[in-house]
Amino acid sequence: MEHPEGKEGFLLEAAAPGQTGPALDKKAVEQLTEGLISHYLPDLQRSKLALQELTQNQVVLLDTLEQEISKFRECNSILDINALFSEAKHYHSKLVNIRKEMMMLHEKTSKLKKRALKLQQKKQKEELEREQQREKELEREKQLTAKPARRT
Repeated sequence: MEHPEGKEGFLLEAAAPGQTGPALDKKAVEQLTEGLISHYLPDLQRSKLALQELTQNQVVLLDTLEQEISKFRECNSILDINALFSEAKHYHSKLVNIRKEMMMLHEKTSKLKKRALKLQQKKQKEELEREQQREKELEREKQLTAKPARRT
């Protein structure tokens, strides 16, 4: 049902007798606004609550995700630490083996030095004995050599 007056004429028809245009418009606007608000407000409030709940859930999910990431990083650091410890054990065993070899070489060199010293002492003793033997032989030859008689 169309009214030739348009929207303003319709508002004027609904108005009580004795009211004029601008005051009537304010009251109609307030009533329409209240009706519009009362119609959409519950849905908007439910949507607001749903969005708040989603936001809270998102915050919880983000916190959980951060915790999982920190656990993952911790596991990776533990793996790195384990690798570091196994490498340290490997090098420690190498050092222990090198130390054993050095001690063994030290013992061998000590034995060789003692043996060399004994051989040197034996050689010196043998040379001394040969020298003494030679001197004895020379003395003996001197004694065996005929001495010319001296004339007096």
